[in-house]
Amino acid sequence: MYRALLERDPGFEGVFVVAVKTTKIFCRPTCPARKPKASNVEYFANPQTALLAGYRACLRCRPMLAHPAPPQILLDLIEAIEQAPAEKLREQDLRTRGLDPSTVRRQFQKHFGMTFHAYQRARRMGLALHEVRSGKSVVDSQQNTGYDSASGFWQSFRKVFGEPPSKSSAVNCLLAKWIDTPLGAMLSLADDEGIHLLEFVDRRALENEIAILRKKMNCAVIPGENVHLKQIDTELADYFSGRRLSFRVPIILHGTDFERQVWHALRKIGVGQCRSYGCIAESLGRPAAVRAVGRANGKNSLAIVVPCHRVIGSNGKLTGYGGGLWRKQWLLDHEKKYQPALS
Repeated sequence: MYRALLERDPGFEGVFVVAVKTTKIFCRPTCPARKPKASNVEYFANPQTALLAGYRACLRCRPMLAHPAPPQILLDLIEAIEQAPAEKLREQDLRTRGLDPSTVRRQFQKHFGMTFHAYQRARRMGLALHEVRSGKSVVDSQQNTGYDSASGFWQSFRKVFGEPPSKSSAVNCLLAKWIDTPLGAMLSLADDEGIHLLEFVDRRALENEIAILRKKMNCAVIPGENVHLKQIDTELADYFSGRRLSFRVPIILHGTDFERQVWHALRKIGVGQCRSYGCIAESLGRPAAVRAVGRANGKNSLAIVVPCHRVIGSNGKLTGYGGGLWRKQWLLDHEKKYQPALS
């Protein structure tokens, strides 16, 4: 394993992580950081066990991500789109940059769940929707987003949103943002009303959660940014650094009346405290609804903000958590560590 570390062998990705005793940081085998002495390292099967052993994740190689962080060239392409969203980068443009279009397509699909061209189209259409709703004419929006053909613009708009530009007021749209955290990447979905979803990207039920949300709201999901996504990004950074453990970002709860009652009850659990499912059920005046409380807890789609991680078994032991029990333990320990200083 030490030889694999020295050689940055990608064949050992996912096999182990290496922790450096002197810095208390753990890394991927392929981390580009300076290599420590063999006597100063220990190995763990996964990031979870390294965290529980007291190490923190490396900020260079991001070992908490399900996959390695997106290659810099992908980030450069996204930045190029942001700098000039109306200028469509075609395959020849990619080749001019020394990139193979098929490789770019596969890498975008792997890291962002869509091809490069689909990402470009979704971003341009998101800007077009914003412009039309802001009062600009359809023709102006067409030209500002780089479409020479009115018919092409209308077809792309309808393909993404299900409605033509003339009916933009009827379009429901959720903006999606990828947020890196010390516990791994999270995905947040928001509109002008607030945050609708915040989940760790490796949660098994995430794809189904998004599908249910899209169907319920009859909306499209596109990459983008708004004031609420900026706010949750900032508040998560404050939370993980220990500067502030509470959240003020507006949230939208999707569920039955009972489920929303449970989620509101979760938000009343103080930082650094825990409650059992039975306690939650009693607080709602339904002491026999312990299992129903558990199901509602599991259906929470706003991780950390709606603190379902603060609910434990009646025997004091940790119970199921969509993000993994190791994350639940980390969050509870983190809150207990910083709460005294903030109270």
